[in-house]
This record gives sequence, C-alpha cells and structure tokens, in this order.
Amino acid sequence: MELEIHRQLPFDVDVEQALLGAVLVDNYSLDLATRVLAPEQFYDPLHQRLFTAMERMWSAGQIVTPLTLKVAMEKDAGLAEVGGQTYLVNLARAAPVIPNVKEYARILADFSTRRSLIHIGEDIVNTAYEAPRELTPARQIEDAEKSLYQIAEQSRFGEGSQSLQEAMARAIQQTESAMRKGTISGVASGFTELDSLLGGLHPSDLIVIAGRPGMGKTALATNIAFHAARMWMKDKNEGAEPARGAPVLMFSLEMSADQLAARILSEQTEIEMRKIRSGRAMTEAEFIRLTQTAQHLGSLPLYIDDTGGISIAQIAARARRYKREKKIGMILVDYLQLVEPATRRADNRVQEVSEVTKGLKALAKELSVPVIALSQLSRSVDSRDDKRPVLSDLRESGSIEQDADVVMFVYRAEYYLTTHQPEPGGQEHVQWMQKMERVHGKADIIVEKHRHGATRSIQLNFDSRFTRFSNSADEHAGLAR
Repeated sequence: MELEIHRQLPFDVDVEQALLGAVLVDNYSLDLATRVLAPEQFYDPLHQRLFTAMERMWSAGQIVTPLTLKVAMEKDAGLAEVGGQTYLVNLARAAPVIPNVKEYARILADFSTRRSLIHIGEDIVNTAYEAPRELTPARQIEDAEKSLYQIAEQSRFGEGSQSLQEAMARAIQQTESAMRKGTISGVASGFTELDSLLGGLHPSDLIVIAGRPGMGKTALATNIAFHAARMWMKDKNEGAEPARGAPVLMFSLEMSADQLAARILSEQTEIEMRKIRSGRAMTEAEFIRLTQTAQHLGSLPLYIDDTGGISIAQIAARARRYKREKKIGMILVDYLQLVEPATRRADNRVQEVSEVTKGLKALAKELSVPVIALSQLSRSVDSRDDKRPVLSDLRESGSIEQDADVVMFVYRAEYYLTTHQPEPGGQEHVQWMQKMERVHGKADIIVEKHRHGATRSIQLNFDSRFTRFSNSADEHAGLAR
C-alpha cells in the first residue's frame, strides 16, 4: 500500500544534525544520547553511519572531532558526496549553544517508533489483501504481535545507568513499604513462612515453581494467585495502603479456565473436586454453597488466558495490555515448557526454553511485576532413591536456573509412598504405614535458589480433596481468610 502523496514519514533532519553537532562539540554528550537512541533510529542513512562511527571511536578512547571523524569515514561515499569534512565542520558550528541532547534523542526515538508502526500497518494491510491460503488470520495476528513486541523492546532502549542515590531512595521506599505491610515488601503469597523467607513476591523477579507431575505445582500457583487477588480486593475495599496482594493475570497452557475455576471453588467451598467435576453425590446444600461462592468470588481481579500454544511474544503483548487496562501486579505462566519461542529450533530445545525464560524475566523487569513460571522436572528424579529434586533436575534447564531469581520445588513424599505400597501384613508394610503417618497431607516447598536471601525447605499442608495448600500451623484452614 503506497503512502498518500501528501503524507510523509515522520522525521526531522534538523534535529538529527543538531544532535550530531552537539556530540562533535562535546563528546561526553554521546553518553546521554546512547541511553535513549540506537544508530538505526536515525532517518538519514548517513547520519546512522556517522552516529555508529562516533560510538565506535568514543568506545575506543578516541576524541571525536570533524577531522578525526572524517578520517574514520574516509571511504564513505555518502559523506564525500555532501562535502566530507566541510559537512562535519558545519554540523559542529551549527550546534545549539545550550544543546539538550537527551531531548533530541527522545524526539528521534519517537519518530523512529512512529515510522516502524507505519511500516507494520502497511504490512498488515498488504498481507491481509494478498495473503497465501496457508497463512491463516490467526498466524497473521501472531506475526503482527511479534512485530509490535519488537518495536516495544526497541522503544525502551534504556535510560542507562542511574545514580547510587536514586537506587538507594527506591530501596528505602521498598523497606518503608515492607514496614507498613508487616515484614514483606512484595506481593503476599498467602503462606506465612514463604512470605517471611522471600519477603513476598517482588516486582521484576522471575519465580520458578518446579516439580514432577502430581506434586501440586498448578495447585500451589493457583492458591497463590487467588490469595493475591483476594487480598488486593480486601485491602482496596478497606482502604488499606499499600495493598498486600495484586490483580493477577494467569496464562494456563495446560488446563482450561473452567478447570482452574473449579479448583478455586473446591478450595474455597471444601467441596471435593470429583463432585464439582461430575456433579454426582452433590447435595442441594453443597450446590447452593457452590453457586453463592462463585457469585462472591466473581468480582476478584483474577484473569485467566487459557490459549494453548501461546508464544512468548503473545504473552508479552497481552500482559502489557492487562497492565495498562487492569493494573495487574502479578503474572503466572503454567507452564514454561509449553510456551512457544519466537524462533523454533528443532535441533536445540534448550535454546528454545532459554529464549522463553529470558523473555519472561525481561517482561517482569519491564512491567515491574513478579512473574511466576511453572516448570517440569526431568524423569531422572523418579529413577533414583532420593526423589527430592535439585536444580539440575530442571528440564531443559539451560537458563532456567540462571534467569530465575527464585527457584522452588514442590515435593510430596506421600505421592511416591502411595505408588509403592507393599503387601499388607509384613514388617515392610508396618514401616510403610509409619512413614505414611509422618508425611500424610504434607508438602515440602524447597526454596533451592533465592537471589536475594537464604534458602531452605518450608512445610505446608496439602489436601488433595480440595487441591489446597495451607500453612502448616493451621491444620484445618486454607489460605488466610
């Protein structure tokens, strides 16, 4: 689609020249410009090359002047065509007396973003008109989202370093927030010992919850998400500041939204999952309790996206929208091995998972929210005598351990004992019964990595009837009511 004749791509050569001239006059201003601007964001190709050469020279410890820059670009035909050193001298002479380099850079970065958006819009229209039969609308939408995601990444090119004073001021604000909340500065998980150890779930952190199938990873994550949403609503209604919880966005790639909702209802009503799923043996009183609880909980800020095979680019795009529209304060992904990377690598699954974890960590930092990602463990855990997981058990663990700020494992010894029950009557069965008595209804949350503090194992109660974890001190209670 051709642009209309009277419409021009947004750019400003005068601002580009003013920025380049300012750098020639004061090389230190280049540090300010590069915090915001990349060379490819200039409109004029010559200016792109000039800025690149300036960066290269300054990084090498060379002084950037019209003469030294002309020597560095002696073979550049484009520079020779506009006058060579004379053009560079004129740039320096025309530089504003009091240049605002950072503002020039912002203006040029904004123009670059607008041009990219225009090109994407043209591509979307052209592709929609001329798309081959095998390119489905869903695939075109995904491609468009990826392109927009890349623009978003470029547009936050970075503000560069910050002073120690600024960083310390924010650290003190977090401490003050923790004092007001009571020992935690992040989002409350609802589990007392876990919150005490981690200080809550912190903004910008990637928290990985891992375990073998049947351990209760999804149940634990759902319990945490529900608690965070409920505590946020409770504190908001009571006018408590700051709120202990947060609105939550869940990406469920394995279970449907209906199944997750059923789990929450089971946990809150203490009606067994088998009854909710089948409807059998449910009394009239239980059904009334179920519907009333559903009405009561329906207003909670807990949003579930159960799109299967979603890509990391789609997760990022949707998370940004929910951050803007719903003010979400926590993201949950169940589970990361099912997330599609931006680039498929049939011969390197570790790199694919690495791309996903890096994308989730970047998203946590960008939106300043904790991101909880569930992860599978390798089968090697089941083949050894000691089945308590360790970091090396993370499946496709290339960068999971490296990128995560917190790694915790869900381990239930009862699960393994149940699957290896000896024949009744013998001494082995007696010993088995004794072990079962010690671990029945118990779960260990093994915090194996904690970038900001200590690691240890925390014991919780687990009631499989209601898929509910609870603090070990409260034998018959769920999450804090």
